[in-house]
Amino acid sequence: MPEPVAPAAIAPRAAASQAPPRARFGGASENWPQSLDAFAAWWLGEPTLDDGRVEGRVAPRGPAGAKLMVLVDQPEPEDAELLLSGPQGGLLQGVLRALGLRDDHVYLASALPRSMPMPDWAMLAADGLGSIVAHHVALASPQRILVLGGNVSSLLGHDPAKRDGFLPFSGHDNRRIPALVAPGLAALATRARGKARLWQTLLDWTGADWMGTN
Repeated sequence: MPEPVAPAAIAPRAAASQAPPRARFGGASENWPQSLDAFAAWWLGEPTLDDGRVEGRVAPRGPAGAKLMVLVDQPEPEDAELLLSGPQGGLLQGVLRALGLRDDHVYLASALPRSMPMPDWAMLAADGLGSIVAHHVALASPQRILVLGGNVSSLLGHDPAKRDGFLPFSGHDNRRIPALVAPGLAALATRARGKARLWQTLLDWTGADWMGTN
């Protein structure tokens, strides 16, 4: 009868079979860009943002210090060189125009650099994507931020089970940035009540301050 194998004899092989730890999304935070212009270039070319893949990425667009930053989960499948250039972006533009906001009043950004069929949001959160999104918000330093979608809001600590809510942000000047969380554009596109509710919520949130703005 063969002698039993001692636990110590198999322990090294078990340890060797373990997968190496995953790399942090975006690499070390001390290497992240410290200006909005530098962030856009980094967003398009940094290998650690997407396992080395850079094709298909879409840059954020808009001015620093915008009246409103709109943050979505990812670019639209139709996007090529311009973020939110498809039907979801058309829906958003209609809302923004009705509020009196021009392109130079708004900063558009996504949590992911390219459109992905089925992102693993839990894994992305564990890999540190939420910290990059918060850093991006701080660099953009908008007057307000509209977060569209439960996936991206959950990266920032918001309970996705809530239909909407508010998130505290701080810009680089430690100014607190008011934020509103609402459903994603894909969901709003199929729900007339959802669009009406978002419109009313935005009016209540801004106090109609932007209507007819210059």
